[in-house]
Amino acid sequence: MGYATTNPYTNEVVKTFPYATDAEVNAALEKAHEAFLSWRTVSFAERAEILLKAADLASARRDELARLNTLETGKLIAESMWEVGSIIQIFEYYAKNGERLLEPERLPVNDPMIDGDAMLVYEPLGIVYEIEPWNVPFFQIVRPLAAQLMAGNTVILKHASIVPQCSAAIEKLMQDAGLPEGVFTNLYATHEQSDRIIADPRVCGVTLTGSEAAGAHVAAQAGKYIKKSVLELGGSDGMVVLADANLEQAIKGAMMGRLTLSGQACVGDKRMIVADSIYDPFLAGLAAAIQTLQPGDPMDINTTLAPVSSHSAADTIKKQISEAVAHGATATQVGKSVPTQGAFVQPTILTCVTPDNPIFNQEIFGPVIMLFRFSDEAEAIRLANGTQFGLGASVYSTDIVHAYTVAKQLEAGAVTINQPTMPSPAIPFGGIKNSGYGREMGADGIREFTNRKTIYGSHVAEIV
Repeated sequence: MGYATTNPYTNEVVKTFPYATDAEVNAALEKAHEAFLSWRTVSFAERAEILLKAADLASARRDELARLNTLETGKLIAESMWEVGSIIQIFEYYAKNGERLLEPERLPVNDPMIDGDAMLVYEPLGIVYEIEPWNVPFFQIVRPLAAQLMAGNTVILKHASIVPQCSAAIEKLMQDAGLPEGVFTNLYATHEQSDRIIADPRVCGVTLTGSEAAGAHVAAQAGKYIKKSVLELGGSDGMVVLADANLEQAIKGAMMGRLTLSGQACVGDKRMIVADSIYDPFLAGLAAAIQTLQPGDPMDINTTLAPVSSHSAADTIKKQISEAVAHGATATQVGKSVPTQGAFVQPTILTCVTPDNPIFNQEIFGPVIMLFRFSDEAEAIRLANGTQFGLGASVYSTDIVHAYTVAKQLEAGAVTINQPTMPSPAIPFGGIKNSGYGREMGADGIREFTNRKTIYGSHVAEIV
């Protein structure tokens, strides 16, 4: 069937799109390479002007884009509106800061064998291949796109097959903003074609957000052809709630961190590790908060619990819950009963999960919370660090110094204090362990696919 829009609330197949032909793939590569040869010479000011125009267009089309997002992903319309706001921020951040982040850097040298100081310069490399997931389709595209365009690279996108209209909408947005042909191309590629794109010598690297299996495959392909890769993969990180935490604040953070996008966020707080002394009131407060959620049509602004992305995704989550129970966990369904229509999963709290339960080391991409209790801090840290993941963790405590001390011991690419992990264009984002490597956003994000060239010799530093 190729790529298709299937409404997760009605299960209606709204529109289908054929896979790209091999000729279309070859043409996209050729155009992207030809475009790179000129785009890399375009001034930062001209690139920034296009990104700012894209931000303006996204603002003007916010309602249209949000409804398209909710149609294809099933997320709450309010969440889709927030997502459009997030891409506006990213466009504006790199438009305003990209040139500064890529300024040549003087490297003082104190070596009698070197005449003068060295300069570090950042230069674009070519085509960056982007492979993205469906859960926040606009955000996932723009997060690397804005950075790489500002750096002078060109981009080819392969988005998830269930969000074809979202990817096409961003391609049109960039065209309407004045981006030259070939600088950004949306391609409905097959997996086989994707491997060929990575292998193409005109492609300088690949950035992927997705599953561990997808990341392992893409990293192997990139490595085979000596290409740079950036991977943002799954997460099942810990939310550590210390005994002196503000209970109301922790429950609010748990709701936002776990149930945003109906639990379909890589960086969501999936395992909540709570001190013995406040475990019972935390559990009761969390269940009461979930009870206030209103499941229903995600296009309705009054709905606060949406379906997951598809019926197959819902089936996978339910199978994971059953497997967890089969290995000794207790599953407690909470909240209002979800509709039988649509790809809904009843919010569920899993307790009595031991580290030898397979679910302990799995990512659950849905409204399911694993809840643990601890009696001493060392145990909490062991539980938090006990999986192969390391994307985004959090610590809750009224003692900020203590919370910071715990945060430094958590194995994750990001750790937040008294709030869930939230994206910001200025903050580099990425994981460690099986959650991937490399960073997007911030200075690191714009520099990932640049040649960090050193130039040194007599008086070089004086002329740059």
